Amino acid sequence: MKKNILLTNDDGIRSPGIWAAAKELSKLGYVTVAAPREQSSGMGRSLPSVSDGIIRQEQVQVNGQEWGVYSIGGSPAQSVLHSVFEIMPQKPDLVVSGINYGENVGYGITISGTVGAAMEAASLGIPALAVSLQVDQQYHLSHSDDVDFSAAGYFTGYFAKTLLEKKFAKEVNLMKVEVPAHATPATEWRVTRLSPQRYYEPTPVKRDSWEERGTIGYKEAAVLDAEPEDTDVFALKKQKIVSVTPIHLDMTARVNFGEFDQFLRK
Repeated sequence: MKKNILLTNDDGIRSPGIWAAAKELSKLGYVTVAAPREQSSGMGRSLPSVSDGIIRQEQVQVNGQEWGVYSIGGSPAQSVLHSVFEIMPQKPDLVVSGINYGENVGYGITISGTVGAAMEAASLGIPALAVSLQVDQQYHLSHSDDVDFSAAGYFTGYFAKTLLEKKFAKEVNLMKVEVPAHATPATEWRVTRLSPQRYYEPTPVKRDSWEERGTIGYKEAAVLDAEPEDTDVFALKKQKIVSVTPIHLDMTARVNFGEFDQFLRK
């Protein structure tokens, strides 16, 4: 039976990254493309009550082919929910989120709409894959055609095929893949853990009055000198290879509950 794949992202339905993924995923099964109507980076797994939830069917030309897609007035996570509850006739076999403009690594992954969409799918019991491509920050909120997604597309298809054929171990809910800039299909990959650093550092608003509109910015602030060698940041930045991180939704601290109970009572 042909597999059903839901493809979404946080850069918006018009992002070239999503179409690079669609090209490869269409070789594996039937692909439903449903993504936020607007640029929605940095939304994490949020479900904003102000989202209008309007779903529009659109036609998009990709590589000479006509694709029917769904643009959704909501966050990446809401796009997953609308797709599962309203658009797709049956629960997808796999949800893929990406390919994102810019890496999502370290302790900042809960900010990522790319990872947030995959987390929402995983919470529904659906295997999920989040894919990001390392690019210069100037491209993060763009739909620039200057970015080559072909290698990231290859790895999206490669790992999606594996997840369609095999089941995650119970300790894994989703998988995060980071593809370095200038990677090729021959680039090495390895399994990593999240780096114990934020990676992107918030920057203050520059304005003369609180009455002026202003947005907190960010800049890359990776510290590599003491970075553990088994992390996503080390693989991506130091080794320049593809990082593959298994993620579980259980964020409970790995502590001895008895000892922690005593800590609280003393």
